[in-house]
Amino acid sequence: MNLLKRMFSADSFKGQQNYIANQKKAEILKTILLFAVSASLFIAGYITTGSRKNLLSIVAVLGCLPTCKSAVNMIMFLRFKSAPSGLVSKIQESVGSLYELYDNVFTTYEKTYVVYHMVFRQNNLCGLVKEGTDIAKLTTHIDEKLKVGGHKGITVKLFDKEDKYIERLISLNQLEPDNDNRPEEVLNTVKAICL
Repeated sequence: MNLLKRMFSADSFKGQQNYIANQKKAEILKTILLFAVSASLFIAGYITTGSRKNLLSIVAVLGCLPTCKSAVNMIMFLRFKSAPSGLVSKIQESVGSLYELYDNVFTTYEKTYVVYHMVFRQNNLCGLVKEGTDIAKLTTHIDEKLKVGGHKGITVKLFDKEDKYIERLISLNQLEPDNDNRPEEVLNTVKAICL
């Protein structure tokens, strides 16, 4: 049931651990299913009329539109990997009560970026990216999108070194917890701009 729900409404699963890996499976299954429906409609129309020129053929061709959209989504997810399990276990030891998101894929006009993990507390949004990521461009992109979403005064800090990120998680845990629903609002905006 979970896989079926994931195939047609992935938003409620965004930010969960192993989101990319699980969504990859759902997108593959969805694409195969949609192609099978279109093919079966075409074959049924051909068998019943003995010709390609029938109403079921038209429906099958129109059914290829959402199928192709699903194929594009599948290809997008196939390009990326979830956070490594060793990294996830290190993060879980230090995350404490912070609001967190896993497996965020941000797309800009120039490039696509994967942020393995993000946390939020007291107007600080921190994330871990893999080494070699253009942190300055990604930070600017996230900051701009948050401002467009109505979230001003947020400090975005991204790390490409695990140990520095773990240190930051520990220091964020020492801050006073947020007493309002701002963390959920900010992280919902982040999820909305992610793949």
